[in-house]
Formats: sequence, structure tokens, C-alpha cells
Amino acid sequence: QVQLVESGGGLVQAGGSLRLSCAASGRTFSSYCMGWFRQAPGKERELVAAISWSGGNTYYADSVKGRFTISRDNVKNTVYLQMNSLKPEDTAVYYCAAGRIVGTGIFKHEYWGQGTQVTVSS
Repeated sequence: QVQLVESGGGLVQAGGSLRLSCAASGRTFSSYCMGWFRQAPGKERELVAAISWSGGNTYYADSVKGRFTISRDNVKNTVYLQMNSLKPEDTAVYYCAAGRIVGTGIFKHEYWGQGTQVTVSS
């Protein structure tokens, strides 16, 4: 079992930055790929970024490339999402997930966090 707890969401003006954290419990954190998803009102949940178990491979959705950076610390059992140059369209609930990367841009989750709200004002 892996439990995931996100933090770091909030309200920020367009052009600003936020750093999301996802702390994982359990000793098997380093064996999982990790992903960040988001879901805006009325829209489907979408994969934003993913990182391999070692941190050596990453994936970003086209909409966030060059602005968001995913990283992980396997000693602290934590995955991060640094979000820069935020836009109003980035407003959503952000979820972290533990699972597997099964293809480019395809993440099969096994565990979800509870989500954290990110609101970007114009």
C-alpha cells in the first residue's frame, strides 16, 4: 500500500509560480513511477507530467512543456511539481499518482492522492 498526500496548492496570479509536493508513505516508493494529473471543472482528468522510478526519464504534456518540472527524492519519498509562468488555464485540482508508465504519455495509476487545488487568476 502507498498513501499519497499532496500539498502546495493555492491561489496565484498569472505568471506566478507554485511548487506542489506529494509525500508518499511506504517503503516501496522508489519502485513506482510517479505522475501528476489535473482535472478542471467539467473536464476529464489529464496527465500533466510523469517521472520514472529512478528519475531518469520524464514526460510532459505539451501544454506545460517548458513551464513545469517534475522531480523526485527517493530518500524523502516525495515527488514535486514546480510550476512556473502559470496561466489561468492551469487552474484545476492537481493529483499525484503512483503507478507505471506504460507508453509515451500513458500512465497506469495504482494509487491516487486526495488532490490539491491550484487557482490562477488573470
